[in-house]
Amino acid sequence: MAVLCLENNRRGFHGMISREEADQLLSVAEGSYLIRESQRQPGTYTLALRFGSQTRNFRLYYDGKHFVGEKRFESIHDLVTDGLITLYIETKAAEYIAKMTINPIYEHIGYTTLNREPAYQKHMPVLKETHDERDSTGQDGVSEKRLTSLVRRATLKENEQIPKYEKVHNFKVHTFRGPHWCEYCANFMWGLIAQGVKCADCGLNVHKQCSKMVPNDCKPDLKHVKKVYSCDLTTLVKAHITKRPMVVDMCIREIESRGLNSEGLYRVSGFSDLIEDVKMAFDRDGEKADISVNMYEDINIITGALKLYFRDLPIPLITYDAYPKFIESAKIMDPDEQLEALHEALRLLPPAHCETLRYLMAHLKRVTLHEKENLMNAENLGIVFGPTLMRSPELDAMAALNDIRYQRLVVELLIKNEDILF
Repeated sequence: MAVLCLENNRRGFHGMISREEADQLLSVAEGSYLIRESQRQPGTYTLALRFGSQTRNFRLYYDGKHFVGEKRFESIHDLVTDGLITLYIETKAAEYIAKMTINPIYEHIGYTTLNREPAYQKHMPVLKETHDERDSTGQDGVSEKRLTSLVRRATLKENEQIPKYEKVHNFKVHTFRGPHWCEYCANFMWGLIAQGVKCADCGLNVHKQCSKMVPNDCKPDLKHVKKVYSCDLTTLVKAHITKRPMVVDMCIREIESRGLNSEGLYRVSGFSDLIEDVKMAFDRDGEKADISVNMYEDINIITGALKLYFRDLPIPLITYDAYPKFIESAKIMDPDEQLEALHEALRLLPPAHCETLRYLMAHLKRVTLHEKENLMNAENLGIVFGPTLMRSPELDAMAALNDIRYQRLVVELLIKNEDILF
């Protein structure tokens, strides 16, 4: 790999020379550079660069592109040019750079102004997680927690406004074409390539150091979020301004309208190519996707598409962070302690995940009410949905395999106690 690097840069290669010899050769001009092979470690190469009346040495690498740090370049010339710009800025403006994030324009004329929510959304309440409520009625509060699912659903219908979910920005290193300014601190973004980072979901452009200061107020834009499946759940609901992923709402409505009595509902598999068609329809058309009986007569196609949506989530519905707590709760033998542990585990879920899980469990509870016809009870649904909604963060295959029975039990408990836990 290093040899290939040198074949593209023979004019700058000076062979196996010492640091002292390199320093002498470069002392004639600022910004001059050469490549030398290490005398102590033959086969490794160093970029020697003259800057500030000093010769600086950087270990040089090649993996198809040249690099000495994070940035990768097509040629050594571009690498050196970018390096000189960076060295100059960091040397001459170090104190200024350190203060860039102290008085940002972000809250005044930047991102939050340009992306302000429509007026009708300003008065929407921030989502209050029902599983995190605290009763102030003493012992009487116990009965309050055991509201019937009918009363709970009636309450939820009154509060169907779209909640204001919080979301972190999805920053990726980005190369900006032409002059560019940071949308957090309003300062110039220097360098030839990879000058800063860009949020892949909302398009916010900032310095890498400024990205650490930006609040979790990402407002995903549909021009950036171009798919439905395999998209982060919170990102999807914020981009489409919905309470839950439209896939979940639309599939469940379709299933409940014509499939609750279907034998083996969720257990029987639909044709994989037709399930893939539904997936592509959602990715292409979003909420306009047609999943009616006219398009897909077999309800198992719709159940398959719903299960596939959950399997494709980059972060599972029951997140990796919350996973251990859910598994621990399933191992508890005392029923009351088990429910309390599940309640605590639910509090660890992001609001959009918890709301989607609540809606799904209410649906699966309704599926069990038709058990005589569809032959699907909570235990059967737990077997189907356990590995679908939960994925072990452990890479150890044996540990993950041992968790399968507890995954099943978690979903079974959530279904059976849906009216208590949510």
